[in-house]
Amino acid sequence: MGTDKQHTTIQALLDAQEPLFKRAIAQLEDASGRQGADLKLQARIIEKAHAAIAELGLDPQDTSGPELYQALKNLVHSNDEHLAKSIGGKNADDIQELLPLMKKAVEKAHIPRRCWVLKHSVAKEFLRKTPPPHIMKILGYKDINLMLRKEPLAEVYGALRFAEGPEWLNRFDAHYETVTPKDFETRDIEVVVMPKERWGDIAAHFIEKKRHNITHLKELGVVMMLPIKAERLPGITISAMPLLFHYHNEIRLYSAYFKLMQVKRNFGKVFSDTLIADPDLGPIMAGQHIHWRVIQRYFGRHDNNEHPEIFQPHVQPEDLHWRKAEESMYEIDPELKFWKDMDYVGLMFGDRPLSFNLIDNSFAYSNDTPYEFRVIYHFRESLWNEVFVSYMGMGDLKDQVLEQLDNSMIRPEDLKPSK
Repeated sequence: MGTDKQHTTIQALLDAQEPLFKRAIAQLEDASGRQGADLKLQARIIEKAHAAIAELGLDPQDTSGPELYQALKNLVHSNDEHLAKSIGGKNADDIQELLPLMKKAVEKAHIPRRCWVLKHSVAKEFLRKTPPPHIMKILGYKDINLMLRKEPLAEVYGALRFAEGPEWLNRFDAHYETVTPKDFETRDIEVVVMPKERWGDIAAHFIEKKRHNITHLKELGVVMMLPIKAERLPGITISAMPLLFHYHNEIRLYSAYFKLMQVKRNFGKVFSDTLIADPDLGPIMAGQHIHWRVIQRYFGRHDNNEHPEIFQPHVQPEDLHWRKAEESMYEIDPELKFWKDMDYVGLMFGDRPLSFNLIDNSFAYSNDTPYEFRVIYHFRESLWNEVFVSYMGMGDLKDQVLEQLDNSMIRPEDLKPSK
């Protein structure tokens, strides 16, 4: 295997600080009354990774990190060309041809789309109270009411974070603290392709920083496909499409959270803080704050029979339903089956993990990322969630988490983060 030796523990994969990580696992084990869930998860990860390496035609015991990384990038290249053709594309690198085809394919996919978000009338009123000067200049308007009558609201909102300055954004964001549940409605998630001729310049910095062109508006239930000024980009389909599904999940994740929090007296503050900073003030499980994402992921895996009373009447089982991005991709193109249920799988090579996560590997391919800087963000996030989900169903941990959620809704004060 050369000098880049393979070695794998959950702590190493997460680069979690010691002794804090061992202490956290010990607390989870004590609270759940169960030992070794992390070791079982670790063994499952290694088993899945070695099976995947063998499927690539390599030897799990004698493959270096660079060899595996190149094999994964080669697979992404092959998958990307096949996926582009499967949605009707003629050239796998043609950005302008493929963006609308991706939108069409995602809109035809069998996924849940309903979300609880701001009414369009409320969103427009926020703009009337605080007109966006740069966007009005870009679009050629002096009258905010005329702009709102003629322009797509999702495009205008989608451009705010790119076009307006921090002082204006602070004034505008203050409106979110004023919302009440009556300002919300249920509707389908919307996918919007932002026109290149209008928004290409202002979106360029975001795309360069994030290395992709997909983002979302939690408050409006919109997934945005930002314009890329270039005409060609290798891997555009396989890097952008999983993110389209990922952000559908994100919108529904926060939609369910806002529905749950609507009974709080400080609902507007919760809504505003979550949109702007998403503070980690969730319930504590064995001394560790856990994000609502973990709770939704746990209950989203179970059938409708396991639906806690505290979620009712606002949050229904269908609100918690989620599907990993690669599962939705696999249904569009079965050639992508390699990536199914691999989102939290990785192996250590040297001092950095090598991710088997589809989104990480598609980013690495489309951005031609060197092995030394391999992408691991989505893998690590999925693995952290998987660790907590592995323990949450044990003992009375689930009930402890639900009790804290219940109490936080009855009492308006927020849970304090641990030091």
